[in-house]
Amino acid sequence: MSTYAGPVQDLIDQLGRMPGVGPKSAQRIAFHLLKLPRDDALRLAGAIVEAKDKVTFCPRCFNIAEGAECGICSDPRRDTTVICVVEEPKDIVSVEKTGEFRGRYHVLQGAISPIDGVGPDQLRVKELLGRLDDEAVTEIILCTNPNLEGEATAMYLSRLIKPLGIRVTRIASGLPVGGDLEYADELTLGRALEGRREIE
Repeated sequence: MSTYAGPVQDLIDQLGRMPGVGPKSAQRIAFHLLKLPRDDALRLAGAIVEAKDKVTFCPRCFNIAEGAECGICSDPRRDTTVICVVEEPKDIVSVEKTGEFRGRYHVLQGAISPIDGVGPDQLRVKELLGRLDDEAVTEIILCTNPNLEGEATAMYLSRLIKPLGIRVTRIASGLPVGGDLEYADELTLGRALEGRREIE
């Protein structure tokens, strides 16, 4: 791919460093930004700077926060004895949308992935263990993604926490509502069978 004049190439290079943005996408986004009216481009730049200045990670759960703690940790109505462990802050939004969980969260900021050089030491595992005593936790819900990395992370945490006498549960995974059996892969269908429950 040919290189462009200094500022344009710098913009493409910076965009290309974002996750999931390859060289062609970076180029496409860069040229889209160049076509934007100056005010729109400045609003985008301002939103990025403001987010970097005002948003931090909650020192307790590592969710994104604008104050000393995130809104969930500072909410006295939340059940402090149950912690739902997720990989990223965006996962909290998904769980919250269900309206089914009233406890607190812990964001690992990733998952164990030896291929990417991510081990338990690169995650917020030590901080999670520190919370167990401080907050009199009785249950940990492992809500990591149902993929290889998420499963490895859940297994690792389960082995670490269960001996401490704390209940460790894993979210059920299986067939989506409205899905057809013929399109389900073996792993998903197997999980659905494992997680079956009695009809009341």
